[in-house]
Amino acid sequence: MCKSKKKLTTQVMEPKQKPRRSSSSKSPAAAKRLSSSNDHDHQSSSSTSQNLISPNGSTESFILNNLKNSQSWASSKSSHHSLTSLKGVLFPEQPHIYNFTEIRSATQNFLKDPFSSSSTSTSWRCVLRGQEMVVIQRKFRRPMETDELVDQVAMICRSHHSSLIPLKGASVSGNYIYLVYEYTQGINLSEALRNRRNPNFTILSNWISRIQIASDIAHGLDYIHHSTGLGLGFVHNHIKSTSIIVTEPSFHAKICHFGTAELCGETPSEIQDSDSEIKPKKSPELKKCGSKGLKFEGTRGYMSPEFQWTGMATVKSDVYAFGVVVLELISGKEAMKYEFDEETGGYVRVSVIETAVKASEDGGVGVRGWVDKRLKDSYPVEVAEKLVRIGLECVETNPKNRPDMGRVAGRVSQMYLESKTWAEKFAPLTDFTVSLAPR
Repeated sequence: MCKSKKKLTTQVMEPKQKPRRSSSSKSPAAAKRLSSSNDHDHQSSSSTSQNLISPNGSTESFILNNLKNSQSWASSKSSHHSLTSLKGVLFPEQPHIYNFTEIRSATQNFLKDPFSSSSTSTSWRCVLRGQEMVVIQRKFRRPMETDELVDQVAMICRSHHSSLIPLKGASVSGNYIYLVYEYTQGINLSEALRNRRNPNFTILSNWISRIQIASDIAHGLDYIHHSTGLGLGFVHNHIKSTSIIVTEPSFHAKICHFGTAELCGETPSEIQDSDSEIKPKKSPELKKCGSKGLKFEGTRGYMSPEFQWTGMATVKSDVYAFGVVVLELISGKEAMKYEFDEETGGYVRVSVIETAVKASEDGGVGVRGWVDKRLKDSYPVEVAEKLVRIGLECVETNPKNRPDMGRVAGRVSQMYLESKTWAEKFAPLTDFTVSLAPR
């Protein structure tokens, strides 16, 4: 099959309009069904919905043929609503290629105050097509064909998980891509753990909320690695405490930036197996770096050793970043920071991984002293020790020694159930009365 090879560096991607089907093209059989639809609305509604799925699995052509044969529903209001609801079930989320003028209008020609900003991206909270969205501007890391990008957008928009913020669509202008995500109310995990105004306060003041967040992140990342792209493993490449939203009041976690790595060209074009050998990525962009090293984007404290060496994002580098987030959840400490050393009079780098390793070597006593003091020793110690071990397994130097996210998600879920049992057993008494009457 021959595909067009249009580059995205100098053009704006516009949505394609499908040709309308003229009313004169209806067959006599369809016209006859249309005239008799008022007498059989309820019967056609039930029978058509059952016949839309083929016995050996539904296919797109089979569904479209059946939808064409159901034109009789358009003659009545109730039938129109039935068709709309059925179409929503068959096609729950259609990918959108937004017109660049829509993005520019929603962001007030990019003069609106940014929702967030970093050295590699800028985001705006705005309204697009009547819905509250977050538009993220990022630069392409490598040239991408139009067909490849549209296929990736369609695949990612069709992927849904309760722990992922869904992608609604994208737009392209020049060397930049604008990713449109659904807006989610909440704060990022970093702010939830570390309140700048009051360091002694955190909304995650109990163990159940933290193990729940760890479980949500694990299952979301497992979905990205194994359940998206029709069996093809996707990579997130942006797992960190600031890219995880904690929703209120349930304190569930949602992962941001799903699909960014694929749509911005941060991952290799060929999907790599998680157990395959990691080799340096050879590309014209990386050759430009010369002896100064490889150019890549990452956050200090979350980058795996092989990612710093190759600049290649893999599922194993995601596992490493997840391990760092887990250690943050348990300790409440930053992934990496600089502290003043009174002996030397300078600043020393402190990593949450190094402190966790030291605490685990001291046994259970060391872990108890390392866990966040704001939990006030109200947590199952054995479960906390298991979660620390999982975090340290995920940050192993050798990527082959890191566990698969499917296995990690199962173990964390088991710890969540153990924590719920502990909470029910040791829950404080809240239903009691006091009588001051004489006896």
